[in-house]
Amino acid sequence: MNNDEPKNYVLARTLGYLKPYWGLLAVSALCSMVVGAMDGAFAYLVEPVLKKIFAGGDTGIFLLVPIGIIVLFILRGLCRFTYDTTIKLAGQKAIQDIRNDLYGSTIRKDMAFYNRQSTGELMSRMTNDIGMMQEGMANVVCGLFRDLISFASLLGVIFYRNWQLAILCFVVLPITIYPAQLIGKRIKNAARNSLSVMGGIGNILQETFSGIKVIKAFGLEETAISRFKAENLSFLQQYRKFIKYESLAMPVSEMIISLGIAAVVWLGGSQVMSGRMSPSELFSFIAAMIMLFNPVKKLQGSYNILQRSAGAAERVFQQMDAQRAVMDRPEARDPGRVTGRVEIANISFDYGGDTILENINLCVEPGSMVALVGPSGSGKSTLAALLMRFYDVRSGSILLDGLDIRDIGLDALNRQFALVDQETTLFNDTIANNIRYGKPDASDAEVTAAARAAYAHDFILELPEGYATNIGDRGLRLSGGQRQRICIARALLRDAPILILDEATSALDTESEKMVQKALDNLIRNRTTFVIAHRLSTILHADSIVVLEKGRVVEVGSHADLMEGSGIYCRLHSLQFSNP
Repeated sequence: MNNDEPKNYVLARTLGYLKPYWGLLAVSALCSMVVGAMDGAFAYLVEPVLKKIFAGGDTGIFLLVPIGIIVLFILRGLCRFTYDTTIKLAGQKAIQDIRNDLYGSTIRKDMAFYNRQSTGELMSRMTNDIGMMQEGMANVVCGLFRDLISFASLLGVIFYRNWQLAILCFVVLPITIYPAQLIGKRIKNAARNSLSVMGGIGNILQETFSGIKVIKAFGLEETAISRFKAENLSFLQQYRKFIKYESLAMPVSEMIISLGIAAVVWLGGSQVMSGRMSPSELFSFIAAMIMLFNPVKKLQGSYNILQRSAGAAERVFQQMDAQRAVMDRPEARDPGRVTGRVEIANISFDYGGDTILENINLCVEPGSMVALVGPSGSGKSTLAALLMRFYDVRSGSILLDGLDIRDIGLDALNRQFALVDQETTLFNDTIANNIRYGKPDASDAEVTAAARAAYAHDFILELPEGYATNIGDRGLRLSGGQRQRICIARALLRDAPILILDEATSALDTESEKMVQKALDNLIRNRTTFVIAHRLSTILHADSIVVLEKGRVVEVGSHADLMEGSGIYCRLHSLQFSNP
């Protein structure tokens, strides 16, 4: 979706989510017709009741009026309750579907999308933007049937009572449309801008809470607070515009409407004094007219809420419709489990700026271990990301068992890889479920076997609830070595033919590294393995070591071969193993 789409596209698409719940809408519409029609009925009955009571002296009707009022309002209350509950339930179900679609589409986006978006901004659209859409759907759709029907019934009454006064009254209503549209547009822009700033606030919250240890260690509390205050002030400045325009809408409308009321009172009073209209008819007309302006004001208020909701909906659908750069080709297929032979043929890549990798060529046989080393920024992690097709190469190709990875379906390609990353990504869930991320349908026995192979079983049993222990946010209840072994167990359970180890032991102490290395030895067995490592001690036995510098392959060979020369690898090795 883009800004060039028709303005009603957003509304039509949003309301389209209500289609599956037409049954609830039908019940709500029926009850809203009763509620709306009663406004017209009350206004219509004012004149004959007053005439019978005061002009005809009918005391029987006088006694029945209070009872009739109670009965009518009980019926109105029941209909309104049914109307409100059904329409709000339908709206909530629609919002649930929108939230599910947004989350699903966002999760399926490629890594290039996440490089362009901050975490806080994504979270803001999932929460604040959809919350504003929910408010719009609850208020606008909720009031649409009732207010329109009320307006139509009351309009019929005033035309029936006195069409001349009705025309005078009706002339005023269109005059309110232009300022309502102008103010509504300002409300929409202000709401969209304030939500954008709210995304920045969400990003600050995400960064500070996830990096609280660094903030505490460096005494940056005041700096973090000042940064948050500045962003919060920016939000207030944007939101003030929204408050101003929303607060301005109703007074402007009421001032215009007052002109119509004044004209009706003057002309109607003149007709009563001249005998062309009875006082009871004028009273009935004025009652209907005053009641008529109430749904008009509500509809204008709903329009303003609609504009605010539309600003949020634009952002939601913009994220939902963002195109993936990496997609399945029409002829993509599933080759089954590959043997693990990888050919990298003259690939180059950049993130839209400077070249990251250039003219990389490499051939890796099934079951072999390849180490990627080099200075920071040389392109090691980028090469691993290209293998898993997080991004598409700019030129060249990557082949698995002779098949271009772009010709393999993304789901099928994903099953060929297991990843153990330096960040040890774990989720706020049980240990068993964190391991089971490698294979969602794995049995308890398979989970336990993977944990044993990762040397994690013993420490898991020592935890309060064993495999059912919840490890907290990002697994912070576990040590670094324990978290890494859970990740290795997850990769073991996945049982993929190709393994990528990205700095898997870089953040561990010596004792933890030894335990993790034993687990890794089990993991790499009979798998094609790519190891990204700064600690050269972990890759001495690699079948091949590929040295990268500034995005190019500068050396390839075994440890012994590379140590015979005087290249980058030899220099890095000397720096790490030289005695102080």
